[in-house]
Amino acid sequence: MAEEKVYWVDFDIMEKFMTDVFKGVGVPSEDAKICADILITSDKRGIDSHGVGRLKPIYYDRIRLGVQNPVTNFEVVREGLTTAVVDGHHGMGHVIGKKAMAMAIEKAKKYGMGMVVVRNSTHYGIAGYYGIMAANEDMIGITGTNARPSIAPTFGVENMLGTNPLTFGMPTDEEFPFVLDCATSITQRGKIEVYDREGKEIPAGWVIDAGGNTRTDTHEILKDLVKGTAALTPLGGIGEKTAGYKGYGYATVVEILSSALQAGSFLKGLTGFDDKGKPTTYNLGHFFIAIDINAFIQPENFKKAAGNILRELRASKKAPGNERIYTAGEKEYLSWLDRKDRGVPINEALQKDIADLKRELNLTWYKFPFE
Repeated sequence: MAEEKVYWVDFDIMEKFMTDVFKGVGVPSEDAKICADILITSDKRGIDSHGVGRLKPIYYDRIRLGVQNPVTNFEVVREGLTTAVVDGHHGMGHVIGKKAMAMAIEKAKKYGMGMVVVRNSTHYGIAGYYGIMAANEDMIGITGTNARPSIAPTFGVENMLGTNPLTFGMPTDEEFPFVLDCATSITQRGKIEVYDREGKEIPAGWVIDAGGNTRTDTHEILKDLVKGTAALTPLGGIGEKTAGYKGYGYATVVEILSSALQAGSFLKGLTGFDDKGKPTTYNLGHFFIAIDINAFIQPENFKKAAGNILRELRASKKAPGNERIYTAGEKEYLSWLDRKDRGVPINEALQKDIADLKRELNLTWYKFPFE
């Protein structure tokens, strides 16, 4: 098999292209910039599962299908001094997410803490983006979102819970914040999509079939996750022996906080299909919490202590054969250092998507190295 040709495209060019794609399907200019910024931030941090690779299949195609609104109606339906409930009316999840976290941050600046919950939203990109927003304001940021069913509960085989990330962002005195951004399943659909684009099988233990057996056939798994005949395993894996119940429990926490506080949809109400199998809105829910560090301690002291914790962890004794220990957010920072002068890696599948988008939207002024 011939080696796949990967091209690198400048971040600024790719961000502008994505902005124009969003505008081309009716997203207002300022909103399009927000969406493109969140996607390119994912690529900059080396999280290829949530960057430009999702531009066409997740956002462009859903807008074209009519199951996601390009114009976002951010409606505050209930508000208190430190809280708010927002209805996103199936608009752009990135726009909804950024506005909601900004609202939580503003409340925290006044009252020490702020929490905003959202219903009727759509996929909002990397959850870490919103944690970083808070960290940049010397705050602790916490966010989570539910998603279409894909995780089976422990001892079950039916996909019931979404990958439901529970994400934290905290400032430090280092060059990068502490950002823990990960799904409550062993893997998320986006990473399986990356394996599929690369023509690879996934590792055993990530996905089970209706009989509880592990599967590795990536391309068919992506189809069966939608049909409900395959399911992701929670963090910890299959059953209780390796503590899969912990990931299952945390996924359930996120499901509750993403739906019960905002009278939103949950579990099978998030499939994206109606009872006749026709594509429909996803009705996702999110929550955003901002905690002002200054309400407890001088931010500089917090950041120094946090940095010391991370440095001591990295300096601890390493297992044989391992050169270093990492802390959350470090690998993403190193990815940025590696990529900042190279740009976004575009594999052959993405090259086709980009060429299709360019042709369909008549964006003829863009010239990419793979053309």
